Amino acid sequence: MDNPFESGHIKNYILAYASIVVIMVLFFIASTLFLEEESVDKKEFKENKRESVQDMRAKSILHVDRNSTKFKLLDKAY
Repeated sequence: MDNPFESGHIKNYILAYASIVVIMVLFFIASTLFLEEESVDKKEFKENKRESVQDMRAKSILHVDRNSTKFKLLDKAY
């Protein structure tokens, strides 16, 4: 087996490693240069008037009453 330090193989390994690092750095630079940052407008939501708790309860009671007339329970459980 040849000694890689004497035969010059180590020089080839270092060059291959350096070329891979250079390619990775170039890809990183290219990806950051061509990255277009889009500005996003801030969304503003209009707040509706808050309904009182009594109004909400009245609506929920009406909703329950409508559903209770829709469904009927069976006389017998099977």
